[in-house]
This record gives sequence, C-alpha cells and structure tokens, in this order.
Amino acid sequence: MTANHDLAEDIREYWSRRSETFDLAFGHHIAPGPEAVAWAEPMRHLGPAPLKVLELACGTGEVTRLVHDLGHDVTALDFAEPMLAVARAKHSGKPRLRFLHADAQRTMEPDASYDAILCRHLVWTLTEPEVAFADWFRVLRPGGRLLVYDGDWTRPAPSGRLAAWILARWERLAPDPCHDGAMSERHVDIMRRLPASDGLTFRRLAPLLEAAGFAAIHELSHDPIARAQRATQGLRNRLRTQVYRRFILIAEKPARTELPRRFARSSSSC
Repeated sequence: MTANHDLAEDIREYWSRRSETFDLAFGHHIAPGPEAVAWAEPMRHLGPAPLKVLELACGTGEVTRLVHDLGHDVTALDFAEPMLAVARAKHSGKPRLRFLHADAQRTMEPDASYDAILCRHLVWTLTEPEVAFADWFRVLRPGGRLLVYDGDWTRPAPSGRLAAWILARWERLAPDPCHDGAMSERHVDIMRRLPASDGLTFRRLAPLLEAAGFAAIHELSHDPIARAQRATQGLRNRLRTQVYRRFILIAEKPARTELPRRFARSSSSC
C-alpha cells in the first residue's frame, strides 16, 4: 500500500510538472481540423447527445473540448491541480462543464450517475487497475459505455522499430524540449514500477474489464487518428505515429447488472 501511495504521488508530481509543456507536445495537443475529427469519431459510440459524461484524467482539457462540443454534459476530473488549472482557463465560462479535483481510481462520484466514461492515455498509469475498473463500473448507469484510448508505450511495435531507431538518434542530435525533455528519465522510472510495466494491449485489458463486469468489449482502430496526425505534421512527428501500438476500446455496463465474474465464482462455491 505504501509503495502504491508513493508511486501515485510520483505520478501526480510528474504530470503536474508536465502541465507547463503538455499542450506543446505531440500526441497530447489535438490539432483542430482532421485530427480533432478523428479523435472525436469514436466518441459517437457513447450514444447520442446529451449524455452525462465523466472524463477521467482530463489533463489540460484537450479531449474535454471534443466531447463537450458533441453536446454532452461533461465532468472532467484530474488529480494534478496544475493540469486542471490549465483546463479551467482554457474552457472558462462554458456551460454543461465542470472540473473536479479527484483520483480517477477512486472517483467518489455517486453510483450509476453517468451515462458514459472516457479516458485518454490513463489506463497504462493506473497503480491499482482492478480498483479503478470496479469504481468505473459502479458509477456508470446500466447500459452506460466506457471509451478508452491507450497503447503499449513500453516497447516499439515490430513495424515501428526503424522509426524508433531514427528518432533516438535524432533526439541525441537535436533534443525536442517539449517531448518529455529532461523528465524522460523520470518517465522511464515511473513506467518501470507500474502494473502495466510490461505493456498494455487490448488483449490484456479486455479480460480485466470483463472481470469487473463490463461486456460487449471490442476494439476500434486507431489508424484514422494516426493518418490525420501524419497529414499535418513534420517528419519527426510522422515517425512518432509509427513507433507504438495504440488502440481504442469500447465496453458497456450491461443493462441488467450481474455480479462481476470474480464475485460470481466465489458466491457460487459457498
């Protein structure tokens, strides 16, 4: 428990510092136009607006803008106050939107209070994923949906090894101050200590969500986002879209709620 607490605080401090350059870094900022459209398209799987949506680990509010623009009522939470400060300033005065300083693993939100939950690049950072998934299942109403954008950030995909090799040498010759900069060693240290330290994939995540009670779990292609990014970026960022295996996952809380699989087994054996 102490190790988890220490790791969570290290993660909070890391992302708090990253708030200063987050919107300058490729992969975090979402450019208007084709890239924004590509990120928003999977959100249509959540259902027609207006829905009551919970965005987890909203950061500086880039994804917040997209889901809010679709007409949903959004609660966007993050546990790094500097990130929230940027998001609040960016979206000041907008209706149907509130920001919440809270832990995405233990939201403290009421049971069955949201129609949909979404997060981008959060699941790989979870220190207690089973706790988080149980909490998300709890706060979703029956029939509500979960949308996850994430990837395996631990190693290049087989097709991305050449791009990774080129980028590593490019970084040594001309470091990009907005792409982790001097904090890259801190990032590596945090990743090494996470439950997903050996890589997060759709195939690994889906059974964990199923065990928490989610159903209708399927994968959506991330390729349209990567293509939209490559259409407007320079060579270095085009190479970055090729390095890691990224995925989008959609899942549903059954309309008729049953016990999560791990509880169903234990109760049937009594």
